[in-house]
Amino acid sequence: MLKEERLNYILNEVKVRNRVLLYDIAIKLNVSEDTIRRDLKFLDEQGKIKKVHGGAVSNSFHIYNYKEDDIYAHADKSQIGRKAISLIKEEQVILMSGGTTNLELARLMPDHFPLTIFTPSLPVALQLLEHPNIETIFVGGRLSHEAQIALGGDTLNTLAQVKADVCFLGTGYLDVQEGLTEFDWEVVQLKKSMIRASKRVVALTISEKLSSIQRFKVCDTESIHTLITELPPDSPTLGGFQKIGLEII
Repeated sequence: MLKEERLNYILNEVKVRNRVLLYDIAIKLNVSEDTIRRDLKFLDEQGKIKKVHGGAVSNSFHIYNYKEDDIYAHADKSQIGRKAISLIKEEQVILMSGGTTNLELARLMPDHFPLTIFTPSLPVALQLLEHPNIETIFVGGRLSHEAQIALGGDTLNTLAQVKADVCFLGTGYLDVQEGLTEFDWEVVQLKKSMIRASKRVVALTISEKLSSIQRFKVCDTESIHTLITELPPDSPTLGGFQKIGLEII
């Protein structure tokens, strides 16, 4: 594979997934890790991604203030956010994970609704502060430099004391048979805790992330109650999820 082809593949994966592992890219492209390490360094120097230990993250994953141009597939994520808002009722207690789709949902939250929202995501928490009627509770802990979310025992202990009406779960890898998966073990534990702490779990994802699998399992697909994508509910792409009982919006 030519270098230009590798770079284009890496850029697309980073845009879609927000975060990628050097090892995974090397396996998928059948090249050495040193080759991918040099590619990531080159893309970082070009300002197209941010190279981190063991991989890379998108520039949109490293924002403290909302920047529409930095968010991949912004129009689709905005549509998902508007669909998600239709599920929200006044006075609800809500859990929100990280990710740029949830960041967009946080931006679109209705100002007139009194809500209590817990989140371990620093960017999402900061965005929620723009809404005066939302009580924002940051679920603290050790902050991940890459994902800007709180992880570890303190975070999980706090979530064990919460029973939210609904959890809006950012989704990186979702497959009908294999369920929700991730490549970061600590993120897996965080999402498991968020699911246990919620009466209803709503997965938010652009359709490009469907039918994809990573190494660590968060939950079976049936543990998710509702799936929201940018696609219409009757799209053939979503048929498998509908067949096993998920509500599709």
